[in-house]
Amino acid sequence: MDALNAALFVAGVLVFASVLAGLFSVRAGLSFLLVFLVVGMLAGEDGPGGIVFNDHQLSLWVGSAALATILLDGGLRTRVSTFRTGLKPAAWLATLGVLVTTGVTGLAVAGFFGLPLLLGLLAGAIVGSTDAAAVFSLLKTSGLRVNERLSSTLEIESGLNDPMAVFLVLALTAALTPGVVSGDAGWTAALMMLAEQAVWGAAVGLLAGWGVAALLVRLPLTGAAEGLTALLLLAAGLAVFGGAGWLGGSGFLAIYLFGLVTAARAPQVVAQSLVALDGFAWLAQATLFLLLGLLVTPRELLGDLLPALGVAAVLMLVARPLAVALCLRPLRFAWAEIGFVSWVGLRGAVPVVLALFPLLAGVPGARQLFDIAFVVVLASLLLQGATLVRVAHLFGVNLPDVADEPAARLAFGDFVLDGQAPLLAICDFYGLPRPADGVPDETLAGWIERELRRPAVVGDAVSLGAARCVVREMAGAHVRRVGLAIDGPATTPRP
Repeated sequence: MDALNAALFVAGVLVFASVLAGLFSVRAGLSFLLVFLVVGMLAGEDGPGGIVFNDHQLSLWVGSAALATILLDGGLRTRVSTFRTGLKPAAWLATLGVLVTTGVTGLAVAGFFGLPLLLGLLAGAIVGSTDAAAVFSLLKTSGLRVNERLSSTLEIESGLNDPMAVFLVLALTAALTPGVVSGDAGWTAALMMLAEQAVWGAAVGLLAGWGVAALLVRLPLTGAAEGLTALLLLAAGLAVFGGAGWLGGSGFLAIYLFGLVTAARAPQVVAQSLVALDGFAWLAQATLFLLLGLLVTPRELLGDLLPALGVAAVLMLVARPLAVALCLRPLRFAWAEIGFVSWVGLRGAVPVVLALFPLLAGVPGARQLFDIAFVVVLASLLLQGATLVRVAHLFGVNLPDVADEPAARLAFGDFVLDGQAPLLAICDFYGLPRPADGVPDETLAGWIERELRRPAVVGDAVSLGAARCVVREMAGAHVRRVGLAIDGPATTPRP
């Protein structure tokens, strides 16, 4: 009992101190998660706490459960309507984007550390995906109001890219593990594993979401029983995560889709549980980052610190921007939007958890890969997390508050027009040139949607002579109101 009491006391003090410090860190522009990580390091064997912790297997179990809880919360909060603007770009980022990031970062690791290319690529795969915990947390606490296309792309990407990163890590780990089949047969088996993980993960997540939602709407979850809703969702989500993995599927994909489908089919039931689920998600994040902070030994990082920081710089300034540009530019994202998405590619707990796989498999040099991943995560949370708001303003992607009329006029223009107004009549009234490809009786909204050639969102702008037409309000998938700014540059360049 003394050991149990001591463990509970230490855990409670660490979480309490982390949350308290995090509340003040947000005011300074630092990530909440960074504080959890630092507190864990201070409590570890190199810090004042002096706690020696090196149980990698326990860390993997706890990390997986925590990531499952975080992805469930993210899936339950993602509206299916946002897939109109975010699914396609997020899917490209979660597949091709992870591959490009892995390749470029892997080359940097091999070059900076003098490692074999395959081992460098394994390090690139470990840090290749953005982190759901970091992205969800930062978007909730930053106070930014970016357009729907950007927010949905970032959220959906962070929920979908883990399966690709897990596949790459497992495949490369198998190729580097002594005694495991390699060569053509090994890569064929790896590709089959990817297909199996995607199919089973999607099937389990979608079917479980449909079934649990149908059950929830029939249960008497009112009055005193309202508090049970969040517990039911969490238990079901963890069962989905474990069941999908047991069948050979991706538990990360399954639990995210489970949350998404459940929220879409039982919105009222899910809505009453979101406050409690938010608490579960924060507890999972705090536990995960504290544990990872305890797991690292800072003095062992010093020898590889400079080259690891070089890897972090290549990832943030070369690999991620290149991957984002290749995936999003063909989808007509503006360069400012591409720059912002590139910078919000935060790395968090996922890379450190993935770095445990080669450690447990006995891959030679795996400990060095773990240290590299930790430095990359620390640099990402410290630099990208702390500068997110400044970068959003730098790229001009932060939308003004609707109640702030001066800011709204600056962003959308001085004139507010009905989207159903005739385009040619507007051109004649304001003395603007008629579009060469204009269609008789075409509305202003119809012309904007045709010019964009992608789903419109608030903040999109199109040039019309010396003016710019800015989407000010949407009605579902269609433009409702448009702001007109004379003598202003267009923010969405035409190809």
